[in-house]
Amino acid sequence: MTAASACWALLALVAALTAASLLAGAAGLGVPPPVILLQLRLPRTLLAVLSGGALGLSGAVLQGGLRNPLADPGLLGVAGCAVLGAVVAFYWGLAALFAPALPLGGLLGAALGCLLLLGFSSRAASGPSLILAGVALSALAAALLALALVLAPNPFALAELTGWLMGGFSQASLPQVGLAGPPTLLGVWVLLRLGRRLDGLALGEEVAASLGVPVAATLRRAALGTALAVGATAAVAGGIGFVGLVVPHLLRPVLGERPGDLLLPSLLGGSALVLAADIAVRLLPMLLPLSAEPPVGVLTALIGAPVLVRIARRLAS
Repeated sequence: MTAASACWALLALVAALTAASLLAGAAGLGVPPPVILLQLRLPRTLLAVLSGGALGLSGAVLQGGLRNPLADPGLLGVAGCAVLGAVVAFYWGLAALFAPALPLGGLLGAALGCLLLLGFSSRAASGPSLILAGVALSALAAALLALALVLAPNPFALAELTGWLMGGFSQASLPQVGLAGPPTLLGVWVLLRLGRRLDGLALGEEVAASLGVPVAATLRRAALGTALAVGATAAVAGGIGFVGLVVPHLLRPVLGERPGDLLLPSLLGGSALVLAADIAVRLLPMLLPLSAEPPVGVLTALIGAPVLVRIARRLAS
């Protein structure tokens, strides 16, 4: 299958899942009243499309640029910084006083994480230096996040923070879409323009440089685009893992190993996967004795963990 035909097939799948998402609710599938459609279902669907697309595309770019099949958007630590910024806004009571403070705090955390990442890896931008900078930033964000959870003012705040950290779209709103949409789309635009450069990097950094590929600039743009796209969506949806890792691996058996051919299909495939997961968590309380819908991040982790084991076994063989 060619990349073009795969994109058309995935686009049709995303369109079908988008329609299903607008119809899916706690009572099953059905046409909701206009208020519910516009205030609840539409922003939830849009954020799922944005988050899934950003994660899938970022995963394909990082795996191609770093030549690492286990590279994931969470590797760079910017999503962790976004979550930390939102938690700080919640912890200090800003979210209670000003509703947009939570996503704004997440966006500020993502912006700070992006600056730190680019600063750490600016002097010698290469695959290993970018990975090391991302690991350091992830560790720092995780430590500060753990400290914020330990110092949570009361058990109810801790429970609410923990639920939000698992990732999901149950609290999505149109203002959140407006906040996350522009930086996410800008990041997607930056990443989609890297196709040919990633094809060169797939041959190795030295070979790519001999072919005229600006290796350092390409890796910085990959980091910047990932930070914008994933950081903005993490700021409003929390941490949703494994999507960026799984989607490119699901597409490679069909499209091949060339990084440039995987970018747009991974964008659409990520949107389809997250949309399907969000629909599933809404319908699960009808099928199982659950008091509330589980977080989307939990379901994507349950899907991604077996795929990760399969990848590890394939690499070991």
